[in-house]
Amino acid sequence: MKLSTSLVSTASLLLAAASSGSAASSTSARKANVYIQPVATTSGAAPPQLLAEIQYDPFFDAASGSAASTRDASTNAAASILSYEAPEFDADGDDDDSGGSGGGTLRKPKLLRIGVWDPSTATWASSTSVASAENFGKGYSPQIMLSVDARSGDVVGAALRGVRIDAGQTRDFGPKAVLLVDSPGKQPDLNKPVVLAPNGKKVEPVPEKTLLQKYWWVLAAGVLLAMSGGGEGGK
Repeated sequence: MKLSTSLVSTASLLLAAASSGSAASSTSARKANVYIQPVATTSGAAPPQLLAEIQYDPFFDAASGSAASTRDASTNAAASILSYEAPEFDADGDDDDSGGSGGGTLRKPKLLRIGVWDPSTATWASSTSVASAENFGKGYSPQIMLSVDARSGDVVGAALRGVRIDAGQTRDFGPKAVLLVDSPGKQPDLNKPVVLAPNGKKVEPVPEKTLLQKYWWVLAAGVLLAMSGGGEGGK
């Protein structure tokens, strides 16, 4: 009875830990809507259009499958595309006439602006980047990259690139999402105490001696032994 009771207790603890881990992972998951907009050479520019809805978890620990305790690990991140709307370009259009109704087929652009767009305020919610429309061409798989702040988990920028499809290596030709978590860099050592000599001057670090400076006496002893041995052999 005691053995069965302990097994039941252990199983309950494992289930509770798994449920708490999954709950923590789900609560830290977020969504970002990435939009594209043709870069127009005239004043009339088409409004941004939704490209993909991405779910990401900047605090996801890929090793344990749960929310990571440290938020500055750039490799502990997960992202997936929930929905994707491939842009359709009008081959008969031109780059200078990029105005339109804001939906359906876009005029033929050369460059596209990519970022997180907020329709409620009609402003970009992140920094934007510019990519060529050729990234959506035949033989390329779009890869959407989100730059995320390690502390807050908010998207600070978005970018896109087209990865050439190699049918011999993979059969997954769909778009992919990549998460780049910005981790804080090394900080300078401030207020480091200064060591002063008795005369009040700064103590300079003593340079480390070379191997020759440390073991010169071994070389000298070897030379003396060689000379003494050579003299006796001559006699």
